[in-house]
Amino acid sequence: MPTTLIEILKSLFLGIVEGITEWLPISSTGHMLLVDEFLTLGGSEAFKETFFVVIQLGAIAAVVVLFFERMMPIRLDRAPGPRIKKDTLLLWCRIALACLPGALAALLLDDLVERHLHTPVVIAAALVLYGIAFLLIERARKGKTPRVEHLEQIGWRDALLIGIFQVLAIIPGTSRSGATILGALLIGISRTAAAEFTFFLAVPTMLGMSLLKLLSFGLGFSSTEAIVLLSGTLTAFAVSLLAIRFLLSYVRRHDFKLFGIYRIVLGLIVLALLL
Repeated sequence: MPTTLIEILKSLFLGIVEGITEWLPISSTGHMLLVDEFLTLGGSEAFKETFFVVIQLGAIAAVVVLFFERMMPIRLDRAPGPRIKKDTLLLWCRIALACLPGALAALLLDDLVERHLHTPVVIAAALVLYGIAFLLIERARKGKTPRVEHLEQIGWRDALLIGIFQVLAIIPGTSRSGATILGALLIGISRTAAAEFTFFLAVPTMLGMSLLKLLSFGLGFSSTEAIVLLSGTLTAFAVSLLAIRFLLSYVRRHDFKLFGIYRIVLGLIVLALLL
């Protein structure tokens, strides 16, 4: 089989993994790095690092498509009345505030984390640790009414606290969505609102990371690298559409315990394989 075709098939599989795991609280970075241990993507280390970040653009595009009307702070119809949607504009301001802790942590610690913590042992340990956290938090919340039911009710203090929890996601295996959802649950936000805030927060966070990685790598892709990157990104977009719909439907009727159990089982399997 030609090398280019093999690399495209790998990128399609990685796109499926990214599309599923980016939005479920089970760590997309952890899964991508674990998959790469067994199904290594070709190319330089710089290209692989770029691929794992830029492929997230497909996942971001899925959020924008699904939530376009709710995300737009400007009314696009021609009906009379104010054009600016004040509530949506204020929501984006709170999301910007939530982005600050993670952005600062990435600027200060990203290189250190990439050098020392991108290992299967760290990923497995984080999967298990935060899996246990999900089980404990869901057990503590049982029977309690959330303080915040809807996305638009999330306040400035709530947004900042969720942003601080997102800093934990710098450790591979933690999960960006998992860290923010855990933080939101801890401060009394409903599961649906927590998931939706995570989707909105992902747009500036992941877009900024992807653009920075593209700028550092440059646009000097070979034809094979460009095809691999595009195929993985488009696959992540298509799969993300399904994963986001699934998660929103699931959390309206269920809690996050299943994801906690999955994380623990996967982490223990990885540790067993390493031993």
